[in-house]
Amino acid sequence: MRAYRFVTVDVFTDRRFGGNPLAVFPDARGMSDAEMQALATEFNLSETTFALPPEDPSHSARVRIFTRQYEMPFAGHPNVGTGYVLANEGRDRDGRLVFEEIAGLVEVDVERAADGAVTGATIAAPQPLSLGLRLEAGPIADCAGLETAEIRTGGHPPVQAGMGNPFIIAEVAPEALSRARPDIAAFQRIAAAQPALNGRVALYLYARDGQGVRARMFAPLGGTLEDAATGSAATPLAGLLLSLSGEAEARFDITQGVEMGRPSLLRTTARRTPDGIRATVGGGCVPVLRGEALL
Repeated sequence: MRAYRFVTVDVFTDRRFGGNPLAVFPDARGMSDAEMQALATEFNLSETTFALPPEDPSHSARVRIFTRQYEMPFAGHPNVGTGYVLANEGRDRDGRLVFEEIAGLVEVDVERAADGAVTGATIAAPQPLSLGLRLEAGPIADCAGLETAEIRTGGHPPVQAGMGNPFIIAEVAPEALSRARPDIAAFQRIAAAQPALNGRVALYLYARDGQGVRARMFAPLGGTLEDAATGSAATPLAGLLLSLSGEAEARFDITQGVEMGRPSLLRTTARRTPDGIRATVGGGCVPVLRGEALL
């Protein structure tokens, strides 16, 4: 029998039992792919991460990210939380970590309090903003249990956008956001009608809230009915909002998870660069559980 230690942390929050929970295995050497997937399914969280030695010794770790059902090329709160855990083990170099992932290299800046305690992390999405499929408002409204008129298309239509992990991003009327409820049959219809999505339909709804943004994410076909904080959707949203403006850079505070009773705060930045729009997302982390998994 083999024992692997794990840590769980709540990500994008400064209080326990808020934010998005994550399980991290700081040393997953010797685990098979099947064992990683089985552990992610066992934890039943939106994602679980496994840290392995990097292929390039100048990097910090190779990080694999699993949902309940499959491996992800990149995700936001898993990187922030894994950065927090590994920095607490002293594996950062001058406050910086670099993770090797399927989507590319992910740079992590460690956040510390005045006394040096690690409080969270900020990550840079591994790819510039990519825009793909544009979808009709009606089917998107059906997915969220809303009326077509509640999908706002003045700024942009519902569009697939990503910076390492694609989402369908749609703006909704502020009063509609809290009423949204995922309709699995409607998600299945979109998956069947759009083979390019490969059956993975993740819907990220947002509404303007004064100077900030409120958001919710539904991915029922991937096992996540609703996500408390989605960093890999927050970055393309920040990039998309910047692309609609004439600014060179922008900052957005995104609140998510309120309707789930797990309020989360995601601090994003976006900037124009020679290779496209790049973005970061960061936030606080709080440890919750420590233990061993037996295989």
